[in-house]
Amino acid sequence: MLPLVVLLVFHVSASWAASASVYDNFLQCLNTNTNPSSTQLSNIIYAQNNPSYSSVLRAYIRNSRFNTTSTPKPVLIVTPSAASHVQASVVCAKQLGIQLRIRSGGHDYEGLSYWSDQVFIVLDMFNLRSVTVDIEDSSVWVQAGATLGELYYRISEKSKIHGFPAGVCPTVGIGGHISGGGYGNMLRKFGLAVDNVLDAQIVDAKGRLLDRKAMGEDLFWAIKGGGGGSFGVIVAYKLKLVSVPETVTVFQAARTLEENATDFVSRWQEVAPTTDDGLFMRMLLQPGSNTVKATIIAEFLGNADQLVSLLGKQFPELGLKKEDCKEMSWIESVLWWDNYDNGTSPNVLLDRNPDHANFLKRKSDYVQTPISKSRLELLWKKMIEIGKIGLVFNPYGGMMSRIPASATPFPHRAGNLFKVQYSVSWGEAGAEAEKNYTTDTRRLFRFMTPFVSKNPRRAFLNYRDLDIGVNKFGNRSYEQGKVYGLKYFKDNFVRLVKVKAAVDPENFFRNEQSIPPNPSFHSQPPFSSLHLDVNEGSSSKLSMGKLKLVLVFLFVSFSFCI
Repeated sequence: MLPLVVLLVFHVSASWAASASVYDNFLQCLNTNTNPSSTQLSNIIYAQNNPSYSSVLRAYIRNSRFNTTSTPKPVLIVTPSAASHVQASVVCAKQLGIQLRIRSGGHDYEGLSYWSDQVFIVLDMFNLRSVTVDIEDSSVWVQAGATLGELYYRISEKSKIHGFPAGVCPTVGIGGHISGGGYGNMLRKFGLAVDNVLDAQIVDAKGRLLDRKAMGEDLFWAIKGGGGGSFGVIVAYKLKLVSVPETVTVFQAARTLEENATDFVSRWQEVAPTTDDGLFMRMLLQPGSNTVKATIIAEFLGNADQLVSLLGKQFPELGLKKEDCKEMSWIESVLWWDNYDNGTSPNVLLDRNPDHANFLKRKSDYVQTPISKSRLELLWKKMIEIGKIGLVFNPYGGMMSRIPASATPFPHRAGNLFKVQYSVSWGEAGAEAEKNYTTDTRRLFRFMTPFVSKNPRRAFLNYRDLDIGVNKFGNRSYEQGKVYGLKYFKDNFVRLVKVKAAVDPENFFRNEQSIPPNPSFHSQPPFSSLHLDVNEGSSSKLSMGKLKLVLVFLFVSFSFCI
């Protein structure tokens, strides 16, 4: 055991030494590239030997699959509190030749905002969380590190008849949610979050802070659904507020197979994408013991009488009665979707900490032709056989069908009836449990092939799924990127590549599923430009011997973890 203990001690010391060395050089670079301020820059950088490093890293890990001892860890975590810190961080990461991963809320399903198989720094945006609501202008400036809950709460402080069409999970970060598309329960009325973006601030690969006018319309278009992490660091978005009625109505209704769930789901496919634009009816399908439960979770932008009358005509099989409905304000409906009890104060939307983070796997699909009853029966059998995987059907139509597919990078508009999410979460740690659950998810995904979109089989960027393609950024980076790029963006992928070539030709901003650079550009190996001298000739310059030692330490620290 003694040699193993010695090896582990050496490993920890090597990892900390490498992190500390990068810390010193990064801090010096930040001081050089940041105007003097009241912020002590050393307080926003966490090396691996900092006692707070682990708690800061774990605070925004939302998928426990990427919170294990074997998960690669960043050499530094940088927590900017001003846009100038973001600018300097980009400049300094480039000078050090270290990859930058950007985290706003940590809800990337594959954890790409906080892990990498290369040496990397996490730029954690949680301190940049201001929300400035302007009711007279019907707009709001919101920084990337704010959460959806904080956005909704601040809007409700100023108005009871304004809202914003984004997601139902309050702890999701603004930066990732909106840059990846951003859908919610008002998408049939107002479109996606990206359809309601007026302006933005981004730090580009040169460290410049740009607004819409300065960045130009091509880059502005790209960061409205093309994923901000491919083009720069999103600092803030200016959003257009939408009008909501003083009263909205919600309800749930469920059927099992014994209660004719097949007819229930079949009719839902006809009604949900074509009904009044103000009605959103999500469908949950959950396998049980020899049955499947189908549950509608719905919100209507109007009162209960209007809703009951509407569905009495369009969906009589539902049998909806007024007593099945709950009338409330829009901000109360936000709490209802997150399963809070009636009467809960909206203050809970300011809570950034979920009860716990599960292990999870998600995948996505798009259905363009209703699934027949006979095929639904086959689906029920497969779901019961597998027994673990739930499906979520999110209806489109309405405004989603009226916005052109090329208006934003998000292409899944007219012709799509609903989006499918494959969902499984589990509590057991370990490789065996992960293999079992992810394998079963992929089995159900394969089974669904005849029922969903084709050529390409489409996917939703914000339901990140590395199964559909990974980019190694070697000589075939464009071809590898095209595999997942066409699924996420369809024809818009070509334009995104052109924007990438214009704003980040060296491919500094990248991850396993980022937009690849121009086909004629071949990225350098990840460590080819790694050097730790911020100012050549300065007293901080490292000798070649020390530099080689640091490089060895960096490789060791990412070969395995204890």
